[in-house]
Amino acid sequence: MNLDQKHLTTKAIALLKQLITIQSFSSEEDKTADAIEAWFESFDIPFKREKNNVYAFNKYYDESKPTLLLNSHHDTVKPNSAYTKDPFHPHIEDGKLYGLGSNDAGGCLVSLIATFTRFYDTKDLSHNIIIVASAEEESSGPNGLNSMLLILPHIDVAIVGEPTLMNLAIAEKGLVVFDAEVKGTPSHAAHPNNDNSIYNTIDVLKWFQTYSFEKVSEALGEVKLTVTQINAGSQHNVVPAKVDLVVDVRVNDRYSNKEIADILAKEAPCQMKPRSLRLNSSSIDKNHPLVQSGIKLGRSTYGSPTLSDQAALSCQSLKLGPGDSTRSHSADEFIYVREIEEGIDLYIKILDGFLHS
Repeated sequence: MNLDQKHLTTKAIALLKQLITIQSFSSEEDKTADAIEAWFESFDIPFKREKNNVYAFNKYYDESKPTLLLNSHHDTVKPNSAYTKDPFHPHIEDGKLYGLGSNDAGGCLVSLIATFTRFYDTKDLSHNIIIVASAEEESSGPNGLNSMLLILPHIDVAIVGEPTLMNLAIAEKGLVVFDAEVKGTPSHAAHPNNDNSIYNTIDVLKWFQTYSFEKVSEALGEVKLTVTQINAGSQHNVVPAKVDLVVDVRVNDRYSNKEIADILAKEAPCQMKPRSLRLNSSSIDKNHPLVQSGIKLGRSTYGSPTLSDQAALSCQSLKLGPGDSTRSHSADEFIYVREIEEGIDLYIKILDGFLHS
C-alpha cells in the first residue's frame, strides 16, 4: 500500500468532519463506529468490532514481537448551553475546524487512524501495532478500552491520543472520588446542641484544605485533594445527623489509589469511602525509546493533570495528540486544521524513529 501522506491527511480531516455530524455521546457511539469501519474498508484493512470499539492489527503482526497500542476515543460529552454554533455542524473558519468532539478527541483519533494506516503493511517493524478506536471514555464506562483489554493480546507500550499540543505527557494523575460523612447529634434547632454536624464540618473542611501528602512526583507534583460537594439538612428547624461531602483526589505516580485510600482512612477526621480504586495514575520512563523519539523531534515532556483512558492500562503509556486540552468540553469546541496536519506528521515521524530503532 503506497500511501501519500497528504492524501491520508485530507482523508483524515474528512473523517473528522463526518464524525462531528454524528451524535456520539458515551454509550451511543454505534454510528461513529460505523464511520470508522468504513475508513478501514476503504483501505482494505481487516478490522474487528466489539460493541462500539473498532480495532485492527498491522498486516505483519508477529506474536514473538512486543506490541504498541494506538488508542483514542470517539465518544463525546454533551454540548453545554453556552454553544453559539451548531455542535454537529463541522465547518472551518480562520483555519479552525469547529464541532463537538473536534478537539477532544476527534483530531487525535483520526490522526492516529491515519498513522496506523500509513504503517499497516510496513515490514520489519520492531513492534506490532494495534489500533483501538474506543467508546465510553468520557464516562469511564464498562464497555470502553477497559473491556478491550480482556480481548487484546498483551500490550507492552501505548500511545493514548488526547490533545497535548503534540507534546509528550509522560505521566498522568489518577483519580479517586470519596464520599465522606461528618456525623453529629440531630436535634431541634431551638435546643442547645454542642455536637452540630454542620459546625463539626468546619474543622473537617479546614483539615482537608491544609492536608498534604508526603510524596511529590517530579512530573506530576503533589497529590491534589479538593472538596467539591457538600450536602446536609432537610428542614430549617432540624439539626441534621450528618453532613455529606464529596472529595476529589488527583493522585500522582508516587502512590497507588489503594495507598491513598488507606492513608485517608487512617488520618482523615471523618468517615471516607472510595467510589472506585481503578483509575490509577499512569507514566512512562522518560528514557523509553518512544519518548526519546519525540524528544529528538523537539517535543517537550510534562505531567498531565487530566484523566484519560491511560487509567485503564497497566503498561507504560504516553499521552500525545494534536489540539489543546484547555479547549476540551468548552463551548464552540474547535481544533486548528494545521494541528491535525502537524499531528499526523509528528506521529509518523515519532513512530518511524521508534519502530525502526
